[in-house]
Amino acid sequence: TFSPEIGHAILTSQKVENHLIQKVVRVMKTKKYAALNVDFEHLKPEDRNRYTQFIKKLVPKIHAAGFPVSTSLAPKTSSKQTGSWYSAHDYGAHGKIADFVILMTYEWGWTGGPPMAVAPINQVKKVLDYAVTVIPHDKIMMGMPLYGYDWTLPYKKGGPPAKRLGFQEAAALAKKQGANVQYDSKSQAPHFRYKD
Repeated sequence: TFSPEIGHAILTSQKVENHLIQKVVRVMKTKKYAALNVDFEHLKPEDRNRYTQFIKKLVPKIHAAGFPVSTSLAPKTSSKQTGSWYSAHDYGAHGKIADFVILMTYEWGWTGGPPMAVAPINQVKKVLDYAVTVIPHDKIMMGMPLYGYDWTLPYKKGGPPAKRLGFQEAAALAKKQGANVQYDSKSQAPHFRYKD
């Protein structure tokens, strides 16, 4: 439900940015949170510099309130990678500004896409190989999925969305269906098939 329009509205108004930052600090203090993670996704490519400037403005104010700041970054493999999930995330800038970054190294397999591993190791490795060239190593945290999806086969684009399953749910489903759990060595991920 990330909205490029809402992101753009925030990033193009100093008044809105200031109001958001004040509200964030107030909520963090009231709720006694320990840190802030900034996760703006699906931003317009033209908002890349605005987003970086927002992070530059935000971090000192959050630090002054006594909190560390991290940002979540889409899984990029180069600085030239484009698309609505990637263009506005500047790995190098976030690595310099934030206390640490969280790489979203998951969702290759997703609820609306074709069946595949959520975090295929070969894809995750490409993201990490790029990240360490532009972000200090000690500032990188890698997101790890502890879930999978139950796709209806044969997969049809626009068909029913896959149901998200936690590890225990998936294991229970495999056991209930008498499914033989396989392991894909290329993606380094388990999977199984069953008939409903």
